[in-house]
Amino acid sequence: MLSPAAVLRSLRNILFTDSRRKRRAEAQDLTDEDSLLLHLPVDVQLLILTFLSPRDLCRLGATCHYWSSMVRDPLLWRYFLIRDAARWSSVDHLSTPRLDFLTDPAADSDTDMDTETEKLDFMAEYLRCCPECRSPQRCTPPSALSSFLHSLVSDTEPRFSMFGSGLEQLDVSLMTVMMNSPHVLRVAGIPQRQINSIGSGISFVYEGQHKFNIITLYSTNSAERARARAERSRVNSKLFVHEDDDGSGKPGYSVAPQFQEVFRSVNGFIYVTNAETETAIREDEFAQISAAVQPMLNSPSRPLLVLSCVSRDGETQRRSACVSIAHQLQLHMLPNPWMVQDVVAESLSGLLEGVNWLLRHSGLRV
Repeated sequence: MLSPAAVLRSLRNILFTDSRRKRRAEAQDLTDEDSLLLHLPVDVQLLILTFLSPRDLCRLGATCHYWSSMVRDPLLWRYFLIRDAARWSSVDHLSTPRLDFLTDPAADSDTDMDTETEKLDFMAEYLRCCPECRSPQRCTPPSALSSFLHSLVSDTEPRFSMFGSGLEQLDVSLMTVMMNSPHVLRVAGIPQRQINSIGSGISFVYEGQHKFNIITLYSTNSAERARARAERSRVNSKLFVHEDDDGSGKPGYSVAPQFQEVFRSVNGFIYVTNAETETAIREDEFAQISAAVQPMLNSPSRPLLVLSCVSRDGETQRRSACVSIAHQLQLHMLPNPWMVQDVVAESLSGLLEGVNWLLRHSGLRV
């Protein structure tokens, strides 16, 4: 992902293109009665605008025709998008910025780069994606039939399978903290029987009234996981079967036969990824997620919640922003509705926001 500093350098280099020279000429026609800000050089005006919030920028644009034109500068919104996207704690299938908005356009000159920038509507993309502009109630509505059936069996707990590298690689166990934090999620049912010594089902209560069940699926048993963590080695997951290379060079998996019924019977998925690592593409993880949510096992409308997890709070802990995680996992290629939520295992910060999204997309009114 392109850094905000790189965009600021581009901003200073491209300020004197034809479109901005025109604005500078407009500014020179101002009278002494206009505000002092309007008499500043256009490049200084744009630099000042980078210190405003997008909300204030929109308010400034409503004051007059000149500022309306200035605040729509695509390079300005490109800077805001790249700067703020790295700070967002969640994105979903409706609000993730497209990758071409976040990368440096290949261009041989500043003029070409400016042309490439102005082809993209960065302001519209920012307003589509920023958390302040997202409706908290928007979700993919369940079908009328599923809503009717759910009303007949309202006491039925939705079930979700939880799996992923973040369950096993972090120093702090997310599930252990969840089971011992009644102030966040109260445990409503003791763990059910294990599945081949690998997973178990636990019932929780959200906001004191909505019960749901999480079937935790680890890649292997606890002894092998502990050994792999100590040796910093990779564990061969028993949840999936590695398939032969199809010639693409990319990994392929299918769900192991003994776990297919588990993935088929759940209402949605929780994938826990390790955000303390940084990588370009998480191909192995994407292949396993694709195998778990494949339509052959059940409906492609089942939601997928990705918890971008770190052990503890701190800037040095989180190496990958949730926007980066969404692109690294190639989630845009899935047919399912999905969300990536930043979570801290030690404090469970961010977890309830993800649970709320998951329950709503499973048909519950929360």
